Amino acid sequence: MIPEPNFGWTGTVDEVVLGATRSEGGTRSRSYRIGGGTTLPFLEKGRITPAPLIAFEICDDPRYWSPIVNDFCGDLVHDPAGWAKRAETTYDADLIRLCLTSTRQRNFSDIPSLGKITETVLSSTSLPLIIEGSNEPKIDSEVFQKCGEAGQGERLLLGTAEAGRYRSIAAAALAYNHAIIAQSPIDINLAKQLNILLKEIGVSRNHIVIDPYTGALGYGFEYSYSAMERIRFSALKGDADLAMPMICAPSDTLTIKEVREADAVTRDAMAVEWEFTTSLAAAVAGAEIICVRHPDTVKRLKSALTGLTTRNGGL
Repeated sequence: MIPEPNFGWTGTVDEVVLGATRSEGGTRSRSYRIGGGTTLPFLEKGRITPAPLIAFEICDDPRYWSPIVNDFCGDLVHDPAGWAKRAETTYDADLIRLCLTSTRQRNFSDIPSLGKITETVLSSTSLPLIIEGSNEPKIDSEVFQKCGEAGQGERLLLGTAEAGRYRSIAAAALAYNHAIIAQSPIDINLAKQLNILLKEIGVSRNHIVIDPYTGALGYGFEYSYSAMERIRFSALKGDADLAMPMICAPSDTLTIKEVREADAVTRDAMAVEWEFTTSLAAAVAGAEIICVRHPDTVKRLKSALTGLTTRNGGL
């Protein structure tokens, strides 16, 4: 009989709560407590590892979205509320990630509409919500304040904080009790530094989710995987500045050459294959949340993760 491996890990990944039910002061049908791990996923025999949550990504302006997804979903992409509802009732997503792509327009200034969109999506689905903001420093502060206010009490996950711009998102998260996605460019030291900066301005460890940045499989994902493993190893060895859950969004898989240049017959299958494979690898590396864009990826990924989490023994 092969003995259980002993890595000498003493650390625990911090837990972050996303979403708030009515009893918790919100309106969501469920809330999630992610993190809490004491080992790598699917490793220990006889221990059921919680499956990563699957977040389905939608946007408020499909002009800046994958044409593959736009074609597959049809008119639904022009209705964020209906799209979010479909993700919950048909696609079986665990969370919704609303990407505010409308802010990519030149000289965008309609900030109030973003709060209304947030409210509309929250009203159309009972799932916890992730908000991906403008990625535009000039309007970041107003965007996050407006969306944070619209989601007050719902414990949103706001993204994305980066080393060069994190104060605006931190201010909204602190004001309205939301969590933050802290993204660094595939570098464990930069990930740690950003977490320290966020904590220095008052963001608690249990309100931070690490995004190590995810390249597509075959297009840099091996670097993402390595960074994720190092982050998790450090957390399990007791490094509190890296002991946060991780989120991965392999949406770059829909833009790679093999998918982009596939013919009309195989394009969707190719897109799902690449998104699924990258996502599954991210789950093995330790991601607690995986964000996908193609509806068919959700069902396939959930089936695979169920198989991993319920099998008798580890990998």
